[in-house]
Amino acid sequence: MENAPAQGLTRALTLRSVVLFGLAYMTPLIVLGTFGVVAESTGGTVPTAYLLALLAMLFTAHSYGKMAAAYPVAGSAYTYVRRAIDSRVGFLIGWATLLDYFFLPMVIWLIGGAYLQAQFPGVPFWVWIIGFIALTTALNVRGIKTAERANDLLMTFQVLVIGIFVALSLRHVVHAGGAGALAGTAPFANHATTLAGVSAGAAIAAYSFLGFDAVTTLTEETIEPRRTMPRAILLIALIGGGIFVAVAWATQLAHPGSSFDDPSSAAFEIARTIGGDLFSSVFLAGLVVAQFASGIAAQASTSRLLYAMGRDSVLPRRIFGHIHPRYRTPVLNILLTGVVGLIALRLSVATSTSFINFGAFIAFTFVNFAVIATYVRERRAGRRPGPLGHVAAPAIGAAVDIWLLTHLDTKALVLGVCWLALGICYLAYLTRGFRTPPPELTFEEESPAVTERV
Repeated sequence: MENAPAQGLTRALTLRSVVLFGLAYMTPLIVLGTFGVVAESTGGTVPTAYLLALLAMLFTAHSYGKMAAAYPVAGSAYTYVRRAIDSRVGFLIGWATLLDYFFLPMVIWLIGGAYLQAQFPGVPFWVWIIGFIALTTALNVRGIKTAERANDLLMTFQVLVIGIFVALSLRHVVHAGGAGALAGTAPFANHATTLAGVSAGAAIAAYSFLGFDAVTTLTEETIEPRRTMPRAILLIALIGGGIFVAVAWATQLAHPGSSFDDPSSAAFEIARTIGGDLFSSVFLAGLVVAQFASGIAAQASTSRLLYAMGRDSVLPRRIFGHIHPRYRTPVLNILLTGVVGLIALRLSVATSTSFINFGAFIAFTFVNFAVIATYVRERRAGRRPGPLGHVAAPAIGAAVDIWLLTHLDTKALVLGVCWLALGICYLAYLTRGFRTPPPELTFEEESPAVTERV
């Protein structure tokens, strides 16, 4: 469909629609999915870690809003950096972001498997991981859009489970220590609290925020995008962060400290304490269903990105641009994502989420830099944008992102640096030693079969 881009996309999304999409993409229940891992890192001050992560996300969300207003097209960190700084730097940011997409399904399956093993300890862990991968891959190969169709129902179920969890947590605290126990400061600071620990926890907690930036891909379908998109991005980060802090506070009150039988499934242990076996079963069902649906969507998105990169010859077209003749889906990319998911058998939740956050923090940092670069360009053109919003705010956002990046899991940092080094080598190959511009990745919906079924 060569004329698809010319026809354009229909502008129908309002501020409310975009905000709800972003919140759904963030999967609010994930704050409980990673609670134990963050608690262990922070010494039992999870809400403080989320407050620090929220601070970083708000400054970065401000920068995403600025870039979405400056370039009101379906974009991402890759697009913004490519246009504002340099095409080669943009390519490397896209390469770093690919790390997010590549490992995201694996992390989702790992968290779901950890909670199922906590409920059914007699079943080997590998059974759950392989089961998740096999079922999700089979559905995506056939092009089933289960996650999209069930999105509203799943969001309602998640919000309900979160509301009950918080209510039961607060009831548990009141019964144990009276209403005065709710005013305690222990969830935010205790004798074990350190800046390094909170920073390490915030670096993991940032995983819960991933997705607030995804709404930039809806720019061309949004009404008045220059006005709506910046507001939507900030609202998504603020509302999502408020939910995360509130849930973390109530949960940390119900279970002070950071001692768990298994940090990877700590919220299941807490659910049983505050609500008994019945609620723990409801909680497990809610979390596993949410993780399963997220896994379908994440694997489909990853395979779609790899297909776009293959179609545009950013990656070998013969492999990554291949479409199954019957199902009309990028089957090789889907299978590759499933194979990568097997790495979960050797990783912890903390390390795997750090893999995701490495690429995210790199992208977030350079989106902040892109705003500053745009400011410099505007000044040279004789225009005078405000230095507070175009220099001070993005500089703070970049500094906080870099600070959190340095507090990621050591294994994740090593893998991330190796991935970037590989990207530089591949970029040198594509550009004949950096002498020609890299190929540009486009996201127009030129293949109806793929966009319909994936």
